[in-house]
Amino acid sequence: MTKPNLREPSEDLPAASEARRIDLPSADGRPADVEMARVLGTTPFHMALDSSGAGIAHWKHEPLHDVVEPMTHHVIMAYNGMTQRMERRTGKSVAIGTFRPGVVIIIPEGSSSRWDIPKPVDVVQLYLPHTMLERVAREADTAAPTDLLERTAHPDPITSRLLLTAADAMEGNGALDTLFRHQLTDLLTTRLLAAHTGSPTTFQPTLGGLPPSALRRAIERLRSDSDADVSLAALASDAGLSRFHFCRSFKESTGLSPHAWLRQHRLEQAMNMLRDTDDSVVSIAAALGYSSQTAFAAAFRKLTNETPGEWRRRTR
Repeated sequence: MTKPNLREPSEDLPAASEARRIDLPSADGRPADVEMARVLGTTPFHMALDSSGAGIAHWKHEPLHDVVEPMTHHVIMAYNGMTQRMERRTGKSVAIGTFRPGVVIIIPEGSSSRWDIPKPVDVVQLYLPHTMLERVAREADTAAPTDLLERTAHPDPITSRLLLTAADAMEGNGALDTLFRHQLTDLLTTRLLAAHTGSPTTFQPTLGGLPPSALRRAIERLRSDSDADVSLAALASDAGLSRFHFCRSFKESTGLSPHAWLRQHRLEQAMNMLRDTDDSVVSIAAALGYSSQTAFAAAFRKLTNETPGEWRRRTR
């Protein structure tokens, strides 16, 4: 069964959005999600976008013989399909490569190529505004170049593995999914700066964790049962740090990333409610911010190897 598309409530898929309908490209190109919908001729298996168009999409599409026109984002892809030879033409330059698991493809912002891919494709894509590359480089206090290299079936199992985790990590919980996506995007951006620009970049190791008061504020925000903003930007702002340094310092202090900490906290809340109340699984799922009972049950089982109902019967 095809999984539902996952996206922030304010965002629509390109095929259904009047605001992002497919027109002739502007001087700077189309948003990446719009151009991909046009050239691939289908809808994504998953998609989650921010208002900037930054985000992650999982596509399964048929063979491709077309030109990908300029886009307003860098597009980084991790391939997850059958091994196959392909060809990419950029101007007079021809690149012939082999798509296989563990390779990445990079289409820099504003570039255009013709793609000839003879077999079906399974790929996870990151859409990255250039301003995000510049932000992470600035926050990391590095003078790294921020011009990404064009890559065609380039071996990079680290970037590939990181990006492919996004295909199965969305749980149907708005706060958890958004925090995971922002955290993963920053981590991938760091990796791109280190491995896919004109010269390698070395990032300094984390020096110490968060001050106790900043850690306390972060945990209070993550634990809040109200509509408190638990985005990476809000957590970092509370601590007076950049997103880059907040994530590294939070993990140094707790041993967990912000997303992993919140995921563990939500699991503990679920267990307490299942054990100590007679609330239905549906109402518990809603109280914890899951989009459906099915999404909650899948996330719970992923962590415990039991459904919520099975866990409740065993522990009461």
